[in-house]
Parts: sequence; structure tokens; C-alpha cells
Amino acid sequence: MNNHEIDYKLYGDDMQFVEVELDPQETVIAEAGSLMMMDEPIKMETIFGDGSSSNQSSGLMGKLLGAGKRVITGESLFMTTFTNEGTGKSHVSFASPYPGKIIPMDLSELDGKLICQKDAFLAAAKGVAVGIEFQKKIGAGFFGGEGFIMQKLEGDGMAFVHAGGTIHKRELSAGESIRVDTGCLVAMTGNIDYNIEYVGGIKTALFGGEGLFFATLRGPGTVWVQSLPFSRLASRIFAAAPERGGSKGEGSVAGGLFDILGGDRNR
Repeated sequence: MNNHEIDYKLYGDDMQFVEVELDPQETVIAEAGSLMMMDEPIKMETIFGDGSSSNQSSGLMGKLLGAGKRVITGESLFMTTFTNEGTGKSHVSFASPYPGKIIPMDLSELDGKLICQKDAFLAAAKGVAVGIEFQKKIGAGFFGGEGFIMQKLEGDGMAFVHAGGTIHKRELSAGESIRVDTGCLVAMTGNIDYNIEYVGGIKTALFGGEGLFFATLRGPGTVWVQSLPFSRLASRIFAAAPERGGSKGEGSVAGGLFDILGGDRNR
């Protein structure tokens, strides 16, 4: 095993966090801002890149190129490592950023590679390489929305991916294909053949409400789909905000009646 062998436990239902158990000198890596709590013997350190052996042995230019790719995906140049420097077992916990599920992924059981949404990665055993997977067609790259740039996790250790709402795991047989909204695609195994396709028909594109592009996934392999992408949740909240035309009384019959009559709630 090139990666640190970590144990873990999931807590919660819709706002989950994962508690990772580290033996002495074991390390886990995570994106900045995902830490919830940690035991005293654990040392936290900011590193350039992801700390994988491929990143550390690639030299300065390799590290800069890897960091530049992370910037393209909207992620930080740096990651954070958490190392148990005590003599016994210690624990560190990472929390999900919004309502959803944390999915444990054992890369050794997934042929060493997982492709996921660019903001889905939460944490992983040290040694897992965190990179990017570009969509093949440049047109889809510019116009494919949330799905055109994906993260790839490579190695043989444990990784944790977060997604919104309910998570559905779908096994695709050879030649079987499905079409998924680009925002609802969470992750897929490396052997899935995928592409970003335009939704045909101008009326469908303008009035369908489902965006202009979807992901076509063809097996064999495994796909994980989420029911509530964060972008969809954020857009609904933004649209309902009072200063953006939403109603302060939205969801209330009395509030709606006051709006119709032009009443003032403060009278």
C-alpha cells in the first residue's frame, strides 16, 4: 500500500461528518475549511499540492503545474495534512459543507481511480493524488456547466466524497448508458465512458429548465448521482431572497394574502 491505511466512522444523517482514526505517524489530507475537530496529538500543516508521492517527486515545475490545475477547478493552491504525532490512536473529524451524504470510497476496490465533481472531495488518506480530469471536447469544456471539469482521485487508499440530498449508486453493464444532469453527477469509476452533450431543440434549451447540457455515461462501471446539487439549492435560496424579488412571507398563506392586498405587516 502506497497510501496510509486509515480507519473511519460516519456520524449523522443529513448533515454528516466523518471521524478518521489515525495510528501514530498516519496522515490524512483535506481541503481547507473542512476540519470539524481533532485530538491534541494531531499536528495540522499546510502543504503545496496534495502531498502524494507523485506530486512530491515531480520537482518545482511539476508542483506549479499541478497547483495551476487546481486553480482552474476553483480550489486552493494548498491542502492541509493532519498527522498523528502521539504514541496512541488519535481522531480527526471533517464535516460536510451542506446537507447531504459523505461517501467513503476505497480506491483499491475501484481500480485505483475515481472521477468526481470538482467540489465533491472532502478528505483522503495521505498518498491519494488529487488532480483534474478535463472533458475531451473543447466546446463542452467551455459550455458544459458544472460537469465539464472533474476532479480525479488516484491511489489505493480511502477517500471521502460529499454530495447533496440523496445519493443513488448505479451499476452500468457493458454498453448500458444513462443521461444525467451535469450538476447531479457526483462521481464515476475511471472505466466509465462519458461525454457532455447539448440538449437539442431551442425550446427545450430555453424553456426546459434543465440547462443546456447533460452528461452521457456509458458502462461498464459505477456511477454516483445526487438528488440536490449545491448549485440548485443555492439558486433557489437566491431567487427567494426578498431583495431579489422573493417574498418575506413565502411559505405562509397569511404572508401571501398581505402581499396581494398590499398590506403592511408592521401596522
